[in-house]
Amino acid sequence: MSAPLKDARIELRATVAQKESIETAAAIEGRSLSDFSLATLTERAELVIAREREVRVNARDLAAFVEILERPAQPIEGLRELLTRSPVFVD
Repeated sequence: MSAPLKDARIELRATVAQKESIETAAAIEGRSLSDFSLATLTERAELVIAREREVRVNARDLAAFVEILERPAQPIEGLRELLTRSPVFVD
């Protein structure tokens, strides 16, 4: 199986010191500057996206939520009748 075609381009401006630092890190890992930069940027992007999608709940709120989930189900007025109706959206 061949590697996916890389047909998109990213251009960056950096200081000499930044470029040298990135080149040194890439060399330490035995990677090209391009491969190292792309892998590092992708990893960081995935972390940022994952953090944005996380649901953060403190312990008190989590306990309250779990307590609600563990309560016995209650009948919902009209739900039984609604479930006996023919579907509105039919192919």
